[in-house]
Amino acid sequence: MPYPRHVDDDSYTLLTLPGIKSALERVEEELRIAVKAEEPLLTKLSRHLIDAGGKRIRPSLAIASSQILEDKPAAPSREVILGGVAVELVHQGSLYHDDVMDGAKTRRNVKSVNEEWGNHEAILGGDYLLARASEIAAGLGAEVAGLLATTIAALCEGQIREVNSAYDITRTEDAYMSSISGKTGALLSASAKVGAIVSVYPEEVVKAVTEFGNLYGIAFQIVDDLLDVMASEKELGKPSGNDMLEGVYTLPVIRALKGPNGEALIDLLSNPISSDKRDEALMLVRSDEAIISTIETALDFTHEAKQSLKDLPDNPTAEILKSTCTILANQVNHFKK
Repeated sequence: MPYPRHVDDDSYTLLTLPGIKSALERVEEELRIAVKAEEPLLTKLSRHLIDAGGKRIRPSLAIASSQILEDKPAAPSREVILGGVAVELVHQGSLYHDDVMDGAKTRRNVKSVNEEWGNHEAILGGDYLLARASEIAAGLGAEVAGLLATTIAALCEGQIREVNSAYDITRTEDAYMSSISGKTGALLSASAKVGAIVSVYPEEVVKAVTEFGNLYGIAFQIVDDLLDVMASEKELGKPSGNDMLEGVYTLPVIRALKGPNGEALIDLLSNPISSDKRDEALMLVRSDEAIISTIETALDFTHEAKQSLKDLPDNPTAEILKSTCTILANQVNHFKK
């Protein structure tokens, strides 16, 4: 089931946060400490994707939210770093399980854990990462522990909604939004919230950054889903329309199914399709006004994410968070031309 894969530039904006490079180096060190197990194979499994790299958007959001009231941010506390580690471990664990469900062979340009060692090992590795995340969260207090537990539950609910809607041409926009709020919005929201909680910020600040994370996460997923149908194979590094091959009908497809090309799309998408049929379906979706309306929806969410920070101090961290929304919007804005 698809997680955001194509949205790249936002992490580079977050890397302009004051002191972020040294902070993320601390995150990397703590990640490796966290996953060390008595059983060497479990350590190897758990480090596989950590060692493969990644943009660490979720720890970066935790660090950013911890600096949201500071004009000249100091180095993040160890509690902030551990909060970032906890949300990153949840993300990593969810990827292990996701790859088993999809039968994915690669992840981050290396073999997936299930491809390298097998499904049983990948499931256990994912479980271990979630367990270690929960242990770290418990050490940060009851509120963080509860937040992480709620977030993991939301991830599961979002994912099961998507699984249950495979090849469902009657999937509604509400069902789609509910799914992506769980599987993408919830973890980015938690990432922003944890930094504010451990920094002991006032409730209104915690609420603002939490809302930012949720809205940004929803926009992030909608943009990713747009790119899956609009970007070229060269841009994606894989054939366009992969979600349709998997029977995952995202917002532009849901809207196109109700448009002028709806009947032709219904004939194509009611059952699993071949690559040739996928290309035919892509042409129908791309020619539909659903693309423009979905772009507008993504832009609305990026605007709302910016607005969620309007009552917070105007400082470099707030500006950087807002600029991530602008960059996200720019990735699909050009499709309107």
